Amino acid sequence: MGTDVMITHLVGATALILIVAHTAGWLSRRWRQPTIIGQLIAGIALGPTMLATLSPELSRLLFPPALGPVLTGLSQIALVLFLFAVGYELDLGVVRGRARTVVAVSLAAFLLPMAAGCTAAVLFHEQLARLGAPQELSAASVLFFGVALSITAVPVLTAIVRENGLAGTVPGIVAVAAAGVIDVLGWTVLVGTLLETGTGGGLSRQTRLVLVLAFTAAMLLAARPVLRRLLWRSGIDPSVRLAVLVGFAFASAWVTQALGLHVIFGALLAGVVTPRERGGTLDPDLVRPLHDIGMLLLPFFFVVSGRSVEIGELDATAVVAVVAITLLAVMVKVTSGTVAARLSGLDRHDARTVGVLLNTRGLTELIALNVGLQAGLLSGRLYTALVLMALATTVLTEPLLAVVRRLRARAERPGGAGVPPPPPRTPVDAPPAEAL
Repeated sequence: MGTDVMITHLVGATALILIVAHTAGWLSRRWRQPTIIGQLIAGIALGPTMLATLSPELSRLLFPPALGPVLTGLSQIALVLFLFAVGYELDLGVVRGRARTVVAVSLAAFLLPMAAGCTAAVLFHEQLARLGAPQELSAASVLFFGVALSITAVPVLTAIVRENGLAGTVPGIVAVAAAGVIDVLGWTVLVGTLLETGTGGGLSRQTRLVLVLAFTAAMLLAARPVLRRLLWRSGIDPSVRLAVLVGFAFASAWVTQALGLHVIFGALLAGVVTPRERGGTLDPDLVRPLHDIGMLLLPFFFVVSGRSVEIGELDATAVVAVVAITLLAVMVKVTSGTVAARLSGLDRHDARTVGVLLNTRGLTELIALNVGLQAGLLSGRLYTALVLMALATTVLTEPLLAVVRRLRARAERPGGAGVPPPPPRTPVDAPPAEAL
């Protein structure tokens, strides 16, 4: 395919992707669901599940095979910008004041789903291998399945918390802070999982580990003071600061990709070490454009993800797997979060709210699944099943929150539960975050 023809296809595909995905995201918000739900469904619809099934000729015309690497590149650019913003906005300082509760909830809502996922990967290895897991049981494949069940999506969770009036309440703050800790733990385990795989430019596992640790130490210890000295001087144009920091994020992503991890780890680490304003506030000249550009380009990621989802290929065994994985994911996450929050002193209604909120997997889960797909840790029907699990657990958040609200209202009505209503929740400051 010539350059001119490629550009023509790319421009047409870009128009279709942006219009369809953002319209679907807007409709999703109208139906009280996160934007990601509509955009993911749009991405799946533009792939083999719908478009290629209804009209293979039209699918090949709109998305010729030669265009695949270009769309994948755009999706990776979108992920770098998005994860850079997530890392910059990540603020574990909200743990202060409720450290015991947040740590207890975080560990329970990460370790129990992690253990459940790893156990399921071992006990049902043969069944999972027939769906698309590696034929040989390895530590990497077991750990990856555990991570897939333990992830919580901070950006989507933050949006749900805000839209349900929970921002500034005890359960809202505990859930968002715990989700941040859970994601840090999840990304850390995922890095270890990828180090177990054979990727990495021919470098040995020990060499890659040393290089990863050295790079991480350099970023955490040296990058922030250097960036502050160079870019936070008076007279620095905000647009120059933005351009240099985005370049810094891509350079960091390039290093982690070259080490056989993924661009997302470098982008996330770059965001974490980027200095904040005085007082710990976020730089609006950095957050706003990152959010706007990331939101604009993320549909490319959803389309690339959706093109690997083939719902029509799911047989009876795969459908059973989807249902079983979803039920297991919901049960272990909601139960572990609820019980840990209750034992930490929250009343039963706030504890239930925390458990339900932590069940939101959203975009973070999709990113982790794509990392696993590229690393060869899953494929085919298993990838489809886990994507549908991520979709289902996120969609279930709003209905489950409605159930919790009804239970609270019933208990607080005179004679409803035979107990006085709990004391009003004390508002606290919500962490700043731009969410989908």
